Amino acid sequence: MTRHFLRDDDLSQAEQSAVLDLAVSMKRDRWGAKPLAGPQSVAVIFDKSSTRTRVSFHVGISDLGGSPLIISTANSQLGGKETPSDTARVLERMVSAIVWRTYGQAGLEEMAAGTTVPVVNALSDDFHPCQLLADLLTIREHRGELAGQTVAFVGDGASNMAQSYLLAGATAGMHVRVAAPAEFAPAAQVVTDAEHRAAETGGSVLVVTDPVAAVAGADVVVTDTWVSMGKEDEKQQRLATFKDYRVDDVMMAHAADDAVFMHCLPADRGYEVTADVIDGPRSIIWDEAENRLHAQKALLAWLLASNSSASYSSASNSSASNSSAS
Repeated sequence: MTRHFLRDDDLSQAEQSAVLDLAVSMKRDRWGAKPLAGPQSVAVIFDKSSTRTRVSFHVGISDLGGSPLIISTANSQLGGKETPSDTARVLERMVSAIVWRTYGQAGLEEMAAGTTVPVVNALSDDFHPCQLLADLLTIREHRGELAGQTVAFVGDGASNMAQSYLLAGATAGMHVRVAAPAEFAPAAQVVTDAEHRAAETGGSVLVVTDPVAAVAGADVVVTDTWVSMGKEDEKQQRLATFKDYRVDDVMMAHAADDAVFMHCLPADRGYEVTADVIDGPRSIIWDEAENRLHAQKALLAWLLASNSSASYSSASNSSASNSSAS
């Protein structure tokens, strides 16, 4: 059965830890692992504009010895004439993996169901699991063991970032708190799934409307834009709704004394976060942005090895795992 990465809980706690261990190893020796030597190609498909996702996957695939094939749906048959499953069956004959940044989660699920190569969710309306691997790597670098850490997400609880924090944080054994207006709460099923995972890992999940209650004593404070792609026509309404959820120095004062601040970027300074916080000494956003590269490289290597029944040791930077799933 082909392994994919469509949402954060597609990895168990042990598997998530293994991918992060591998990311640490690859960050230490950036060009030492070449599982895509050949070069093998990876299709990277974009429905949405991108900076960090496009650059990190392009550079990461190249670092792994592969060839990134960047595709815009606006200029491909996937943009209208061809189904995701048919596209996947064509691509699997030519590429070793498919990465897709899109809108609906259903398209990713259809694509994954129709192919024998790993499909990676590079962002959907529901989840942003690659970003969460980078975030967890960054938290681990700055705060140590993930299990037992308390992370507070403040803002749009229905966003892909909030929902991925629930699933990925629970998988890591973290205590995840989401503060959002009631009408912007995470999907009930996502909360339930996170609760089930937290029960297995020793973590916990809390959804509240009071941002101070979420941030109180937290080790990590996270926010994201209030106006995501596709929501621009709701901007004025959203600015009014979320005004009490801005992360500023007053909000950060409720967190632990050594708490760090994170934001996946791009940021609207003065809206969801003040410049004093995002550009201040507690902000680790630039490490977070860089770690997209290392986390995604590790994920691709892990998926390729898993799907080829090979073992990929996080302690090894050899190119022994050159077999692909294509």
